[in-house]
Amino acid sequence: MKTVSRIAGVILICVVLLLLTARVTGFEPKECPNAGVSWRCRVPGLWLKGDVATNPVLDWSFTDKYQTVKVQTRDRLWLPHSITTYCVSYNGQLYLTSVYRAGLQYPHGRRWNENVARDPRVRIKIGDQLFDRTLVYVTDPDVRAAVIRNKATKYPEQIIPRTSYINVFRVVSNDERASN
Repeated sequence: MKTVSRIAGVILICVVLLLLTARVTGFEPKECPNAGVSWRCRVPGLWLKGDVATNPVLDWSFTDKYQTVKVQTRDRLWLPHSITTYCVSYNGQLYLTSVYRAGLQYPHGRRWNENVARDPRVRIKIGDQLFDRTLVYVTDPDVRAAVIRNKATKYPEQIIPRTSYINVFRVVSNDERASN
């Protein structure tokens, strides 16, 4: 029994050291100008590193100069899961999109979408700044259509089959989410 306890203790210490190392290094997803080009761009990471922005953002149109952003969600075990995705501004608001092939729909098929459905609080990295925010799934067809049009304008090289379904999430401050 002592041997089993020692082995379990060593394993626990190794797991804690591994998580501490991962926390220090971050293991962010790869920096990719176009997230859909390579499978390496689609490999998720863990913690995002950067400077946490504390000031409110009233106009997100500054994100138009960024091709992609990184989003950190929490999985079922509360471990971070970060990905690189596209961002679109519309009427001063920031939106994130997730494209599904025909037959799949929110939240199934994308781990980060499943995580957001369970816990909408996220950390978004834009440039070197981190924003702690909440994602709200957009159901309004007019807003969805406008965001998708803006996305097509911002990313003309991205070809999305007509049979695809595009999820649209609006980025809101945690205070704004609490008041809704």
